[in-house]
Amino acid sequence: MKSLEYPSGKQIIKQLQMAGVRYVVSLPDIVTSSGLLWPIAKNNDFELIRVCKEDEGVSICAAMSYNGTRAVLLMQQTGLMDSLNSIRAIAMDYQLPVVMMVGLQGKEPEPKPEQSSVYGVRIIPSVLEAMSVSFSLIQEPSDALTIQDRIGSCYADSKPHVFLIGRTPIE
Repeated sequence: MKSLEYPSGKQIIKQLQMAGVRYVVSLPDIVTSSGLLWPIAKNNDFELIRVCKEDEGVSICAAMSYNGTRAVLLMQQTGLMDSLNSIRAIAMDYQLPVVMMVGLQGKEPEPKPEQSSVYGVRIIPSVLEAMSVSFSLIQEPSDALTIQDRIGSCYADSKPHVFLIGRTPIE
């Protein structure tokens, strides 16, 4: 049996820095806490903005885009589902570059999200497709290497993008 490789939190953070992200808007997320959230909180290159609800984070990231400030919203899929109307109205209807990193709580390490036995994980790709929200999976170490370019495209095209974190990033 092949051993699984996990994405590097350091590589993800480096990609965020190279993409010009300076603000990380976050809620507690067990999937990304140790590999991303805690290191970001200690990193002087980022300003961490803690919010109580995910839809607040969508609004903050969208507002920052008006002055060219790049931000990322860090949350888990339950919060993504809770904030779908804000994403629809703010990111889709107004075509604003809201970048989200979504930890898939409860997802097994091996399968793709749409093959998960966890219903709340399995439906996420279909929901995003139905809304025409672009997304990509960060599950293998090499997947993190696409982050800078995808964030650049998000801002260039003024459209949202969701990074689905399929395996817990390691430090």
